Amino acid sequence: MFRLLLAGTFAFLAYRLARKIIDEVPGNVDPLLLPAPRSDREALRRQSAAMGVDPRR
Repeated sequence: MFRLLLAGTFAFLAYRLARKIIDEVPGNVDPLLLPAPRSDREALRRQSAAMGVDPRR
């Protein structure tokens, strides 16, 4: 029972900390926009290379 109380307390504190950090972020921050790939083939090639396999298409 005591472990459950500790786990619940930890989860609540983590939630409150996350909410506080999220609330402190100003609303005018732009998300990180990554450049779009030139084509689907290039994206597939890059993904396959990252996984260490040849693309199958």
